[in-house]
Amino acid sequence: MKEILAVILAAGKGTRMKSDRAKVLHEVFYRPMLHHVLDAVTAAGIQDMAVIVGHQREEVISSLSAYQVTPVLQEEQLGTGHAVLCGEKHCDRAELVMILCGDTPLIRPETLRAMIDAHLQSEATVTLMTTRLDDPFGYGRIITDTDGSILEIVEQKDATPEQRCITEINAGIYLADREFLFQALKQVGTDNSQGEVYLTDIIGIARHQGKKVHTFLHPVAIDVLGVNSRVELAQAHQELQMRRNRELMLSGVTMYGPETISIAPGIDVGRDTVIHPGVQVTGRAEIGSGCIIHSGVMIHDAVLDDRAVIGAHAVLQNCRIEKSEHIPPLTLRVS
Repeated sequence: MKEILAVILAAGKGTRMKSDRAKVLHEVFYRPMLHHVLDAVTAAGIQDMAVIVGHQREEVISSLSAYQVTPVLQEEQLGTGHAVLCGEKHCDRAELVMILCGDTPLIRPETLRAMIDAHLQSEATVTLMTTRLDDPFGYGRIITDTDGSILEIVEQKDATPEQRCITEINAGIYLADREFLFQALKQVGTDNSQGEVYLTDIIGIARHQGKKVHTFLHPVAIDVLGVNSRVELAQAHQELQMRRNRELMLSGVTMYGPETISIAPGIDVGRDTVIHPGVQVTGRAEIGSGCIIHSGVMIHDAVLDDRAVIGAHAVLQNCRIEKSEHIPPLTLRVS
């Protein structure tokens, strides 16, 4: 398999978040959204990663301490194409470059692996991930010819009324031959409504040069959409929460009202445990087998041995509940 390096764009401020904090540092399901992207890339088998930083770069770089990544500074935010160009020298050892945005915490490793396989099988120069939306407002539209082959990507602000009716949109994930990618980006101008270097322009350049462009249409739109507002942040959190709860239920845990239950990643829950609505479990917690946790319980850094029963609205922190012990409702146990 060809050597792949991932470039993750994390330099922007994210003005629609209405926040003084860098967008990629906002937490989704207990972790910065950038971390979810890095985990997906790693799980897809890509070990080399460059993270493009800019706004609040010290804080973003500090958040990366647990990852083997190379931070790359984009001094001025002059567009996505410019951001990728900043990472050129760090891509020398790669044959292929995968480009992702740091605000797509719902991307799955299996989706990235499928995209890589499609790129290699098609022998394309560039593969672009797309999806379809009933309401594509704000996203770049995929312009195709009569045969359905992609011609270019037109951004929302540059699109004609007819083009804005197109429902196939750019998901913002690319896989490209390294030599072509940087040669093309150096040809991209700033003649657009934003005055920026658009990464999307490499598609038109590839077609003009007779290069093969492959579109990888992902059918589940939510997996690839970015988080640009507090509303979308909440939606992403809920999606990750439900993915986690589905895994737990399939492993033998009963949940009543799983959409209201939040079990942080990495927490073990034993088989035949029953969890009622409104329960939250965080930190270094552990729940044994056959436990019953009633509604509204909050557990943080606590261990429940097998068959423990926790009454409604109890709060447990930094403690251990012994095997078959019953905790009355409204109990506060902190040690």
